[in-house]
Amino acid sequence: MTEYDVIVIGAGPVGENVADRVVRGGLTAAIVEAELVGGECSYWACMPTKALLRDAAALRAARRLPGAAAAITGDLDPAAVFARRDRFASGWKDDGQVAWLDQVGISLVRGHGRLAGTRTVTVTADSGDVVTLTARHAVVLATGTSASVPAVPGLADAGAWTNREAVSATRAPERLAIIGGGVVGSEMATAFSALGSSVTLIARDGVLPNVEPYASEHVLAALRDAGVDVLIGGSPTSVSRDAAGTVHIALADGGVVEADEVLVATGRTPNSADLGLDRVGLTPGTWLTVDDTLRVLDASGEPLGDGWLYAAGDINRRALLTHQGKYQARAVGDVIVARATGAAVEDAPWGRHTPTADLRAVPQVVFTEPEIASVGHTVASAERAGLKVRSVEYDLGAVAGAALHADGYAGRASILIDDEGDRIVGFTAVGPDVAELLHAATIAITAEVPLDRLWHAVPAYPTVSEVWLRLLETAGL
Repeated sequence: MTEYDVIVIGAGPVGENVADRVVRGGLTAAIVEAELVGGECSYWACMPTKALLRDAAALRAARRLPGAAAAITGDLDPAAVFARRDRFASGWKDDGQVAWLDQVGISLVRGHGRLAGTRTVTVTADSGDVVTLTARHAVVLATGTSASVPAVPGLADAGAWTNREAVSATRAPERLAIIGGGVVGSEMATAFSALGSSVTLIARDGVLPNVEPYASEHVLAALRDAGVDVLIGGSPTSVSRDAAGTVHIALADGGVVEADEVLVATGRTPNSADLGLDRVGLTPGTWLTVDDTLRVLDASGEPLGDGWLYAAGDINRRALLTHQGKYQARAVGDVIVARATGAAVEDAPWGRHTPTADLRAVPQVVFTEPEIASVGHTVASAERAGLKVRSVEYDLGAVAGAALHADGYAGRASILIDDEGDRIVGFTAVGPDVAELLHAATIAITAEVPLDRLWHAVPAYPTVSEVWLRLLETAGL
């Protein structure tokens, strides 16, 4: 077949979910992929990253309990960690994902997809063969992002790692330098220091600068306790690798960092440079702008043509997280079916076809030591949005459930209260295993639960979730 109802370029979690919703709705779909079906998350990001981090987190948790600590007679086994990571990355083979596509009735076309005109996609296979596909209703771009490598002289020639090389590494280098203190840099510093590397984290803008300051301070302290050399404000000016293989990173302050490998973790760039955007009047290499139902907009701010082109996931820059991309994908697949079949389009805020949570309630977990869980606004982002909020904080270590969870439990949680609406618009927690607190906060913010009603959501005792009661009490309820 060369004609389908919907063509999706990109077979990561976002593209897979778009195609699945389309097929469930009774339409036909083809998905185009140049690499592995399953995308960045399955092989080079979420899954292998969490696998690299989990063993060390479990060991730390056991060592915080005296009875369990007494049973530990050895140290972390890096080879076993890497082997488990390999299993969760499926050995970097996509047979299982391809089998799923076939099972649910989604056609897979291997090769590099490019727009060739309205509802038309050309696919170039590795062999050079080209096939032209036509969509009856829509084309969806779900090609995600790649690591952004800054233009530091010598960095590319030094064989710098990105997240791909880091999470697929077969050993921990003796010395690892990481450029960038964001999520990837902080998580990889946590992982490789536990695996035995001597890690230097060059964090020009600080460690996790986009979270609440108290949360980043906990992570910074833990990294330093783990032996990570954190250089706040460090800015590389040049990088070189000598004949012996040592990487030399010159810093603006005159210092030099030496390492066996250097990892670049300075942000993401959209995979849109070679998508044929110029063939439909758009600018290659840019983030795509979309409307409330994720139709791509042209330079005038109108849906392209008759609204046949959509962009879901990282490429539209609404929320660069896999779970948010999949959320968008479900909305996109359903709205395409609705428009194709003449059904009603629910495009009001919080409607079925409008991923409103991307703008108001995005949950995220940073799997450092300790974890950071957050959803909605921080104090800084609320101020930028013009909201009048008050922050209420509470010491997690003072909660009975947390004290039972681990000896010496240290952490903190906060809520942001919109005084005009008397509701929560932001939540952040830092501490061991705080990820399990996050969904309750996401529900409270998404549902806009009034504080006087939230007061009646009684947390079980003794659990870490009791912090909700303490936060509300501190807020004056």
